[in-house]
Amino acid sequence: MSMFTKAEQSYLTSQQVGRLATVGADGQPHVVPVLFRYDATHDTIDIGGPDLPQSKKYRDAQHSGRVALVVDDFVFVPGQVRGIEIRGDVEVVDRGGALLGPGYADPLLRISPRRVVSWGVEQVAQAVA
Repeated sequence: MSMFTKAEQSYLTSQQVGRLATVGADGQPHVVPVLFRYDATHDTIDIGGPDLPQSKKYRDAQHSGRVALVVDDFVFVPGQVRGIEIRGDVEVVDRGGALLGPGYADPLLRISPRRVVSWGVEQVAQAVA
């Protein structure tokens, strides 16, 4: 069973950019925009990048094993802010990063959601339908 409702899944597949929050070894928070993909097969969020293994987000994710991702936007009609916050465990997956975008390399970060909070997603899905 998915951690996401059907409306949340639909929303995630319609978006590409989110903000990934990590905590460094020094205890300081770090937030960075990332491209992501919802993987319905694993019910996870996959994040990659051209230089992912050299990035702070990669080191932080490996250090703590936990991250948060926020995906949000504004829909002009019906004038609604909508979004999803996903908190979860993160693991490094050796393969699949190259499938996320041109110039991306393996590996990727895979977020397994433990807590999902959404706002406006269900209402906008109903209003648009």
